[in-house]
Amino acid sequence: MRLRFILSEIGIGLRRNLSMTISVILVTFVSLTFVGSAALLQLQIDKMKDDWYDKVEVSVFLCPATSPEPTCAGGEVTEEQKQAIRDALDEPEVAPLIVQPVFFETKEEAFASFKKQFGDQSWASVATVEDMNSSFRIKLTDPSQYQVVADVVSGRQGVESVQDQRRLFDRLFLVIDRATLLTGGLAAVMLVAAVLLITTTIRLSALSRRRETGIMRLVGASTMFIQLPFMLEGAIAATVGSLMAVGGLWLGVQYLVTDWLGGTVSWIPYVTTSDVLTVAPLLVAAGILLAAISSLVTLSRYTKV
Repeated sequence: MRLRFILSEIGIGLRRNLSMTISVILVTFVSLTFVGSAALLQLQIDKMKDDWYDKVEVSVFLCPATSPEPTCAGGEVTEEQKQAIRDALDEPEVAPLIVQPVFFETKEEAFASFKKQFGDQSWASVATVEDMNSSFRIKLTDPSQYQVVADVVSGRQGVESVQDQRRLFDRLFLVIDRATLLTGGLAAVMLVAAVLLITTTIRLSALSRRRETGIMRLVGASTMFIQLPFMLEGAIAATVGSLMAVGGLWLGVQYLVTDWLGGTVSWIPYVTTSDVLTVAPLLVAAGILLAAISSLVTLSRYTKV
């Protein structure tokens, strides 16, 4: 009997405030979509870091015949200078950080790679083997230890420059990180709007049924029994909105990321629909939490008689 009464009260409340209920669903949907997008962007960054950081190399470019660098004042790198660099990389404080063996790329190999990558560009036709740098390509056991290796080889005679590929990726990750922060900021604003709107909806529903709640109080109904229908109304609307957000994210990842981006640029490890399902419980829980916060703020005041 009590369950039937509570369900009937929920139905009455949803019908009386239909437009506000739809607004709650929509604002919850939009806000949690931003929250989910921020979470998926962070997962995307983590996937890319895990995949790319394991592949990055430290490139020690050696002096060509003509270079303005002070360490290249003696002209092209000599065999003695190359051996000195190898010896430095074999030192006890450096060797454990390096995945052995260290690969040496000759000028001819560098020129072949250059032609393969830029051969279709008109400006590349003027390049020659002598314009290339020979180099040591060093793979680290821990890419974050780049500076240790760089300090050992930088400034040595025969070394023109030292480049860490991770720094190139860090610029990309910085852009995505900022996009994540922007999305998170918008999500926070939308969550506040959702709380305010759910609070308003519950308040209007409570005011419209003030007489009924007064009668219930007179016949001895508990505070929880009186407030429960209002709490469930907000929870239902917020849950529907959160499920819509999960559905929207799933469709977006499936058709925009997996099918479109995955088919266009296949070498990037993208987030998948399984990642959306991982985030989904958090979004549903966030929707219910929104309703709970709004209910606590509102009901203690507007269900008093």
